[in-house]
Amino acid sequence: MQPHVTQALHDWYAAWTVHERAAQAAFTAAFPALTPAEKCQCFGPTLRWEKLGEGSGKVCLDDHGRATIEFEKVPKAAVGAAMTEVWGADWFDEGPGGFAEAEPGSYHYEDELAYAEYEFDVSGDGTVTFGIAYVKIDDIVTMLDALERALAEHRDD
Repeated sequence: MQPHVTQALHDWYAAWTVHERAAQAAFTAAFPALTPAEKCQCFGPTLRWEKLGEGSGKVCLDDHGRATIEFEKVPKAAVGAAMTEVWGADWFDEGPGGFAEAEPGSYHYEDELAYAEYEFDVSGDGTVTFGIAYVKIDDIVTMLDALERALAEHRDD
C-alpha cells in the first residue's frame, strides 16, 4: 500500500476509535449503571448492566456506527414513561396509555427507511423485555436518559 494511503487509513482508524469512545461515554452519561463488557455480536464496544428490581441488559455499537439496546425485565412503568417521553404513545399499537398500560404481548416496529428494529415484550409480571436495534447513537442516548430518569423516580418511591 502506498505510504499516503496507509497514513489516511491509520487516520481513519484513529478517528473511528475516538467515535467509539465518545459513544460509550454518551451511553454511560445517560445510564450510569452501564459498565464495559466483552464484545457481543455487534463487534463493537459493549456495555452491560444488572440491577435487582430494575432489570439487566446491554448497549452496543456495531461496526457501522449504529447502536443497539437489549434490556430484560425492566419495570413496565419505567419503560412506559421513557417510551412516552421519547416516542409518544401508541407507536407500536400498545394503546393510548403507552407501554405503562399495555396488555401483555409482543409489540414491534421495523423502520424500513433506516433499517431500525424495535421490539417490546410486555410480560404479565409487570416487566418489559425490549430491544431497539440499528439506530443512531443519539436515539439510544435519548432513550437511555429517559429510562434512567424513570427508574430513578421509582427508586425514590
